[in-house]
Amino acid sequence: MCGIAGEISPRGGISGDNARDIQTALKKRGPDQNGLYLSDSAVLIHTRLCVVDIENGRQPMSCMHDGNRYVIVYNGELYNTAELRSELIERGCEFKGHSDTEVVLNAFAVFGSECVYQFNGIFAFAIWDEKKRRLFFARDRIGVKPFFYTIENGQFIFASEIKGILKATGRQPEIDAQGVMEIMLIGPGRTPGYGVFKGIEELKPAHCGFFDDKGLRIHPYWKLEDREHTETFEQTAEHVRFLVTDAIKRQLVSDVPVGTFLSGGLDSSLISSVAARVMKENGQKLSTFTVSYKNNDKYFKASKFQPNSDSDFVGQMVDYLGCDSHLIEIDTPDLVQALFDAVDARDLPGMADVDSSLLLFCREIKKHVTVALSGECADEIFGGYPWYRNPTVRAKDGFPWAQSTLYRAGFIRSEFTSQIDPEDFVRQKYLDTVNATSKLPNLSPLESRMKEMINLNHHWFMQTLLDDKVANKNKTTCK
Repeated sequence: MCGIAGEISPRGGISGDNARDIQTALKKRGPDQNGLYLSDSAVLIHTRLCVVDIENGRQPMSCMHDGNRYVIVYNGELYNTAELRSELIERGCEFKGHSDTEVVLNAFAVFGSECVYQFNGIFAFAIWDEKKRRLFFARDRIGVKPFFYTIENGQFIFASEIKGILKATGRQPEIDAQGVMEIMLIGPGRTPGYGVFKGIEELKPAHCGFFDDKGLRIHPYWKLEDREHTETFEQTAEHVRFLVTDAIKRQLVSDVPVGTFLSGGLDSSLISSVAARVMKENGQKLSTFTVSYKNNDKYFKASKFQPNSDSDFVGQMVDYLGCDSHLIEIDTPDLVQALFDAVDARDLPGMADVDSSLLLFCREIKKHVTVALSGECADEIFGGYPWYRNPTVRAKDGFPWAQSTLYRAGFIRSEFTSQIDPEDFVRQKYLDTVNATSKLPNLSPLESRMKEMINLNHHWFMQTLLDDKVANKNKTTCK
């Protein structure tokens, strides 16, 4: 992961005096390199975690095209770099290195804003057009990479983290009644596009836009759409196998050491198996990382989300893979203390011990590898949760994972509940998402509900996990 930030004023008047302070605020996102682009109309800030093309991938990066100069700050991984690079070379582009940053930059120079349709990857980036004095910015389809922004005194200010916005503006963080409701009723989730703190917005996943002297313009470029499924079961299985395997292989491309999370569950075991096979073909040995908790064997209790302990299955996978396995044990006092660091990393209250354990886990992983692949969000895509499988849970009205609105509302002061009714607030969020679900006509009630579940998970539960993963990687980029 990397950190990006910037201040844009097409009419000029930017000093860039606080650019270094903003850069420092984002340092943990990119400890290896940093850079600045300064002009009277634009400041672009970057902190880099080096993964591919360590020397030639420095940012901010610029290129010339048709007599115009473009400058980019980019956070992401582009998985079709090689294919897109070849196409751009055929169109006359010249490359100094092999980083995906250079490909994204040249793709914008050639295709303009339609470059987003060319990308297979996860990203948040901003590109300054010196001639038009205009900024283009975009975020990946799922929202893996973060992008927050605000407009103050006619300036567009953006950053990978909320703390970068606060540092750039000098604002004190404030929340109003809606912010309280977000934290207390929806947290650790967030309404898509809402930054919780007053005056701070989030670029929604699959959105891009421009900012220039005409103002701010944002639009979506992709959304989930229901389509008729025409493949046989065998074709579907083969198609899914290809997509999953291809996604894993593409994420193994790196100039730094790569490993995998290994919980013993289906998703991390599958990823580790594919990764081990690819690395063995290249004469390498996979490193896997497993987290455990002191006295877990004594205190573990089965649940619908985790019916059994991981340890037995991890051992079986380690034997099967022949990998270089690492067991990282976390003690409760360390877990509690790390809660404070986890909230600082996330800028908001999060998933409690899930956040702190992930932070501590990644700190240890970083001692061995820079990139670690995990199976996060597989349950959302492949139906691993009770609300997909259990008819009673699935049929409940409202967010299936948040059925405690009245209980949560009991902790909110009346000065806020008098402004916003808690039940109406949560229910409207739910209905907005359900009503926006793409569904073909004449679906059965079950199929219709499953489409809604996919959309609810895509816009809410998955985003919560992605926020958690991005915030708490602590110098390790977890794909």
